[in-house]
Amino acid sequence: MMTRSKPTKDLKPYFQTLEDLEGPFDWAAFFGNDNPVVLDVGAGRGLFLFNSSGEHPEKNFLGMEIDYREGRRAATRLLKSERPNARVLGGDARVAFDKFIPDSSVSEVHVYFPDPWWKKRHHKRRIFTDVFVERVTKALKNGGELHFWTDVEEYYERVVNLMDHAPQFIKREAPEEKLPEHDMDFQTSFERKKRKEGWIIHRGLWELSK
Repeated sequence: MMTRSKPTKDLKPYFQTLEDLEGPFDWAAFFGNDNPVVLDVGAGRGLFLFNSSGEHPEKNFLGMEIDYREGRRAATRLLKSERPNARVLGGDARVAFDKFIPDSSVSEVHVYFPDPWWKKRHHKRRIFTDVFVERVTKALKNGGELHFWTDVEEYYERVVNLMDHAPQFIKREAPEEKLPEHDMDFQTSFERKKRKEGWIIHRGLWELSK
């Protein structure tokens, strides 16, 4: 007897893939307003999107997630909470930057706990490279911010060295670690996990000055 798979729930507009859309984006049409746009590269389960979109209704948030299952999970949370200023885009962030994100149109780019690709021969697969810095430079408005957090000290040091050689960016003081008031009071679900395990979180913040 043939069994049918359960149909995928339609989460539009909270979850869409690169295949669903045409680029480059018109942010005013995409979100329905002209508010500043914030990108979350590697949104995961969407805790940053969920918390930040609630705290900052004056901003628009777009999370990018290559794992559709995780992306849909994040989008479901946004849908249930009716967050019109937050969306999840399923697909490769590198493709999104190259074909969908208009130049000088984004106010903030956040990269939290990206895959470290531990083996040295796999380091080239890391999202944060010199090419990624070029992509972010094109996407950000003048004065826009790039946020980077990781629990991997070696990865953090590589990124700092990379940013130190990017004269278009000015290093700013990163936010200090705060004591969470509840279990959802973390930047991401991964931060919550690592801090509970006692890991040190390395934080970086840079401002674009073209």
